[in-house]
Amino acid sequence: MKRVLQIVAVIIAIAVLGVTADHLMTPNASDHAATQTTKKVSTKKPAVKKAAPVQINWRKPSESQPYPQWNQLKKPWIHVSVSQQRVFIMDGSKTVYTMYASTGINNSTPRGTFHIQEERGKFFYNAESKEGAKDWVSFKDHGTYLFHTVPTDQYGNFNVKEANTLGRTAHSHGCVRLAVPDAQWFYNNVTYGTKVVID
Repeated sequence: MKRVLQIVAVIIAIAVLGVTADHLMTPNASDHAATQTTKKVSTKKPAVKKAAPVQINWRKPSESQPYPQWNQLKKPWIHVSVSQQRVFIMDGSKTVYTMYASTGINNSTPRGTFHIQEERGKFFYNAESKEGAKDWVSFKDHGTYLFHTVPTDQYGNFNVKEANTLGRTAHSHGCVRLAVPDAQWFYNNVTYGTKVVID
């Protein structure tokens, strides 16, 4: 009887070991998934299409809406943003019109608070810089720093290459260049003493 029990115990042990061996030799589903080669996930960002550059026509007004009625503005002033290359016509804290601009190369446009001065004119030409402009209005040093059109030659012909930098990059000698109709409106409407903030 003792011999029989020993044989039965050996058979049970073999059976248990066989199951254990099979279990060790055949991984279950989760083990199998863990042993598979992990696929590399691409971390490359999808290409973002760059927006087409804004087409700026310096021969036309900067906005499609009409210019503001200057005499109807309650607290008019001018804000020039060098970083944005824009001139904002302000009424208190509200922007009523935005103009494309080109300020001075190498930060030559003065920063600070100024006021429109009495000097203004329809045309000037500087023989030293070989550059002129139309519809100019002084804001500092009585005829030195101006708002005016994109530049011209001595005969009043616009310099197209320079004009095409309007609204894109600082390219003047320190003045604030404007589109042709914007400068004309500025000349005809912005009054003496108006505050100008340039930053």
